Amino acid sequence: MTEIAFLLNGTPIRVSGEAPTRTLLDYLRETRGLTGTKEGCNEGDCGACTVMVTDAAGPRALNACILFLPQLQGKAVRTVEGIAGPEGQLHPVQQAMIDHHGSQCGFCTPGFITSMATAHAQGRHDHDVVLAGNLCRCTGYAPIIRAAEAAAGAAVPDWIAADADPDAGQTLADAAHHPTTSDDLARIYAAHPEATLIAGATDVGLWVTKQLRDLPMPIFLNGIADLKQINRQGDQLRIGAGVTLTDLRTALAESHPHFSAMLTRFASEQVRNAATIGGNIANGSPIGDGPPALIALGAVLHLRQGDARRSMALEEFFLDYRKQDRRPGEFVEAVTIPAHAPVLRIYKLSKRFDQDISAVLGAFNLTFDEGRVITARIAFGGMAGVPKRARAVEAALLGQNLKAALPAARAAFAEDFTPLSDMRASADYRLEAARNMLIRYAADLAGDAVSVQEVRA
Repeated sequence: MTEIAFLLNGTPIRVSGEAPTRTLLDYLRETRGLTGTKEGCNEGDCGACTVMVTDAAGPRALNACILFLPQLQGKAVRTVEGIAGPEGQLHPVQQAMIDHHGSQCGFCTPGFITSMATAHAQGRHDHDVVLAGNLCRCTGYAPIIRAAEAAAGAAVPDWIAADADPDAGQTLADAAHHPTTSDDLARIYAAHPEATLIAGATDVGLWVTKQLRDLPMPIFLNGIADLKQINRQGDQLRIGAGVTLTDLRTALAESHPHFSAMLTRFASEQVRNAATIGGNIANGSPIGDGPPALIALGAVLHLRQGDARRSMALEEFFLDYRKQDRRPGEFVEAVTIPAHAPVLRIYKLSKRFDQDISAVLGAFNLTFDEGRVITARIAFGGMAGVPKRARAVEAALLGQNLKAALPAARAAFAEDFTPLSDMRASADYRLEAARNMLIRYAADLAGDAVSVQEVRA
C-alpha cells in the first residue's frame, strides 16, 4: 500500500507500509498508543471501538474494528482522546456524563462518548437511535440518555468543528486499489476478477478480524462518488450501489416511510453509516433486510462488467444459498425502485428490537381495485436459502378480497417455504410468524394499530 493521509485528533499524519486490511482499531492501539478505543466484540456490534470520522459529508460514528486504513484517506478521525480540547477542556458530552453519573466500569464509555459527540456535532436528538449500537452492561442507559439530553444545547467545540474541512492532503492509496470512478472500477475489476471489493467493510471486515483471511487484491469502493448518487428518473428512483444505509434511510423517509423505518432497525448507527445497499445485495445473505423490501417493490438490479451492462429483476439475482447470478469481474452498479409505493409495509421480527439479525422479515406490496387484489408482491428473508417471493401466497390473493382470502393465503405459505431451524428461530415458528405478518398487513391497511412498540390493556 502506498502512502495515505488523514487527520488524527486534529494532527495530519501519513501512513505507509501498512497492509491494506490493517484495521483502524489495531493501528490506533498498537501503533499510535491510543488505547481509549477499546476492542470488545471486534465485529462491529458492541460500539466500544467507536470513532468519529469526518469528511465533506459531515461527521459519522464508525466502528474502528472493521474499518480499514485506506477507507480513511483524506478524512478526519477523532478518538476519545481527541474529543476533549487541545488544552484538556472537556467536551460538553464528557462533562454531562460526569454530572449525570453515566459511567460505571468505564469499558464502554469511550465508545459512548464518541457516539454522543458525533451526534452532538450533527445536531441530533434521537439519542435512543444514536446509542443503539453502543452496549452498556453496568450503568444502564437512563443516566447516559440524560447526559446526552443535557449536552444537546451546548455549542459544538471549535476543535470538533475544525474537522469539517479536513486538509489532510490528497496523497492517494494505490489507484488500482482505490478507484475514484465506476469506469475505473469496471476496468480494474474486469482485469482482476479475483479481487475483493470492499465498500463499507461491515461484512468483509469480519473476514479479516474473525476468519483471519488474507484478501486477494482488495479494491476499496468508498471513494467512488458516482456510485453514491440517488436520482429520480420519471417515476423511478435509481439508487447507486455505494449509497450507505444511513443516506438511503434519509432519502426514503418521505417516499417510502415504512422502508425507511425498517432501516432504523438495520444493525446500528455505526454500521448503517458504513454499509451500502449494493453490499447488502451482493453479499447474498438469506437474512439480509434490504433485498426482501426491494423485491416487494419490484426492484431492477443493474450490473456492470467492463463496458457491458445488464439488468434483471432483483429476485432473479439470488440463485441459491450464497450464490448469485454475478459473472467474474461483474459488480452491482445500482438498483431501481418505484418512486412511490403507498401500500408497501415491511415487518421485521427479531429477538431484540434494536441491532439484531432478523429471524423473519416480511415485505408486502399489494394494489387494489374495488376492494380486490389486482397485483401482489410479497417477499421474505429468513425463510429460505435466498431472499424469496411468496408466489403461491400471491396467487391465493389475486382477484380476491384481502380479508376473505387470508385463510387460503395462510395455507399457501407451506407451498412457498420450508424454513430451517437455527439459533434465532425454529422452522415452525418462522412459518407461523410469516403467516401472522400477512394478517398484520391486512390489519395495518385497515387502519388498526399494529406497532410492536405499542402496549395496550
